[in-house]
This record gives sequence, structure tokens and C-alpha cells, in this order.
Amino acid sequence: MAASDPAAFDPALPWRRARSVALRPEPFGALVYHFGNRKLSFLKSKTLVTVVETLADHPSADATLVACGVPEAQRPAYVKALADLARSQMIEARELPA
Repeated sequence: MAASDPAAFDPALPWRRARSVALRPEPFGALVYHFGNRKLSFLKSKTLVTVVETLADHPSADATLVACGVPEAQRPAYVKALADLARSQMIEARELPA
């Protein structure tokens, strides 16, 4: 699958929260709302919220997980969560600056 395919989540690539997505902090984590497709998602972990908020600050999703202190044993679950967010267009692939 191509990197531009939203269903093709590759944690080695750079990602960011989609521009039409808002996060609202909640005691359990956050609500995520996409203004374009009107989808609503729940992030049930404050660490996952931090990961999503800081994706654009790192060269890859993998690097973001490391920077956010996600334990290696938990990373597959976080990669799955990010892949689900990519499929629902809450996060999107981005280009690295030249």
C-alpha cells in the first residue's frame, strides 16, 4: 500500500494529527473529533493523547512512542491504536522537511 493511503499505517513514517481534527482533554484521555467526516473517537489513555499531540514533533511514529516513554512491550498496542486513527483519518502522513 502507498504511504498516501490512509489505511496504510507505517510507524516508520512521519505522521501528524489531521488538520481538521480537534482533541478535547477528558479525565479518561481525550475526545477526538474530525470536522470533515464528523467522526468521533475516544483516546482512553493520557499517554496516547500525548503521542497523538506530539506526532508532528518527531521523524516517525516509532520515534514519537520512544520520546513519550511508551514501554517496548506496549508499543504494538499503541501502533494498532495509531493505525486505527489513520484509518479513520484522525492522523495523516506528512512529509519531512527537506
